[in-house]
Amino acid sequence: MWDSESESVAGRDYDNGLLSSNKHGVQTDRFEQRGKSWFVATDIPSDFLVLIGDFSFHLHKYPLLSRSGKMNRIIYDSREVELSKVLMDDIPGGAEAFELAAKFCYGIAVDLTATNISGLRCAAEYLEMTEDLEEGNLIFKTEAFLSYVVLSSWRDSIVVLKSCEKLSPWAENLQIVRRCSESIAWKACANPKGIRWQYTGKPMKVSSPSWNEMKDSSPSRSPVPPDWWYEDVSILRIDHFVRVITAIKVKGMRYEMIGAAITHYATKSLPGLIKEGTGGGLNEEGSSSGGGMAVSGNWKGGLHMIVAGNKEDHSSITQARDQRMIIESLISIIPPQKDSVSCSFLLQLLRMANLLKVAPALVTELEKRVGMQFEQATLADLLIPCYNKTEAMYDVDLVQRLLEHFLIQEQMDGSSPGQHERKRLCRVMDCQKLSMDACMHAAQNERLPLRVVVQVLFSEQVKISNAIASTSIKDTNAGDSHYQPMVQNRKTLLEGTPQSFQEGWAAAKKDINTLKFELETVKTKYLELQNEMENLQRQFDKVTKPKQQSAWTSGWKKLSKMTKMSTLENNDVGNQSNVAQAARKNPRRWRNSIS
Repeated sequence: MWDSESESVAGRDYDNGLLSSNKHGVQTDRFEQRGKSWFVATDIPSDFLVLIGDFSFHLHKYPLLSRSGKMNRIIYDSREVELSKVLMDDIPGGAEAFELAAKFCYGIAVDLTATNISGLRCAAEYLEMTEDLEEGNLIFKTEAFLSYVVLSSWRDSIVVLKSCEKLSPWAENLQIVRRCSESIAWKACANPKGIRWQYTGKPMKVSSPSWNEMKDSSPSRSPVPPDWWYEDVSILRIDHFVRVITAIKVKGMRYEMIGAAITHYATKSLPGLIKEGTGGGLNEEGSSSGGGMAVSGNWKGGLHMIVAGNKEDHSSITQARDQRMIIESLISIIPPQKDSVSCSFLLQLLRMANLLKVAPALVTELEKRVGMQFEQATLADLLIPCYNKTEAMYDVDLVQRLLEHFLIQEQMDGSSPGQHERKRLCRVMDCQKLSMDACMHAAQNERLPLRVVVQVLFSEQVKISNAIASTSIKDTNAGDSHYQPMVQNRKTLLEGTPQSFQEGWAAAKKDINTLKFELETVKTKYLELQNEMENLQRQFDKVTKPKQQSAWTSGWKKLSKMTKMSTLENNDVGNQSNVAQAARKNPRRWRNSIS
């Protein structure tokens, strides 16, 4: 995606992307092609013929012997005295790579590009063009170009990794796939600041600076989105994509980013995968006949690979096998964290996994992953067809297994309020639309909340009463076509109610009465405790009231008391002195009493 590399390396500081040899065994400057045959443009007649598929190369022995160890062994170890022809159908890179290697042997300049470097590197290894024969041989130069030019470029790393698809196992053994995968992973995890991103598949207009150059001469540049690398890696083959994602995981990218990249790759590589938001399942317009599978042929490109009737389509079988391998690989690299991918995407993978008969162990693993996020599933996602020999129906057993995985996961997760999720699930359940078997199961299910059981029983009682009323009411008014359903007396209603519902209703009433009694008991105990608390509070206030006075308060009271006593004493002394003075001034007059 970086707009900083070109597919060709012409103009770089690597001999302008041209390889040449200084020694020329045969003087020539070009090869000439005549149909599917190549000839050396020289006056010396050729003495050696190399056959690769439909192509033939009319060459000379000496230039090949001087630079290729394999040619030396073929020619000198041959039982024929004058070997003049050799077959090399197994050379990696085919005739195109051998043409470049042969030109290098003749000293003709070879233009190295990201599209031909991997094939040429593998062909050089196949031909054993090592330094033992000549310094600066083809293995050394192609290896240097890979290490110093290709791996420093995002675009070239993608192109080279894509070209390795036809070079197995040579590209694997020479570590080209590993090095390109790690280079891509490192750049995907790097800080995108200063990147000029562009889809690798788009043609380049002009050559650009290296990928890590921070300066940009353009006046304006759009910001780099976090998913800028998704489109590029989605063109890779599944095994190479797995290598890249594995390397990205090792480098610590966030799991939700990895999950989004996997989702993007799946939508690109699996034509039968329904994109999110489209809803629905399969387009069930077709049916099987003549012993074939009961599969529609209009499932957005996903079912056309299935064999119909008794005819075997080799391309369809191959496509089905490839898609099975893609699904199995994607399941194996989905991050283990919850919500790394959406529940809808997991169910879509599960739909195709069942259709393409993916390995049972991987299907079970996928079902467990769906169970972890089952609360996010929608009705459209859960409508997964179940294919039999003669009919197509929805896979109810699969949904039941998913629900069981969800409940097991809920029990294993101690922090998950299961004593709350069940109530949420029951709220969305319409009791009036339950079948008779579902109602009987709900009435006997001890794990359901009591409120739900009562709602189920009540809805069934209403249905039964309406049915009884509709059969017993007679049309008394000939012109009146409307009537209101009437509920018969309690005895008639109970007689018409199934025994299981009567027992369930009685048990529910008993539980309600028990809960009411316990509630009243709790209220009484609460009142008693409240009275005892008030008594204890009063006693506590009595005991702690004198102690609530502080030392300062008692000290001030003592000081005030002493002050009052001294004041009274002073007043008494003053009064006594005043009385004495008055007695001295006014002698007491004694009055004779009259008897």
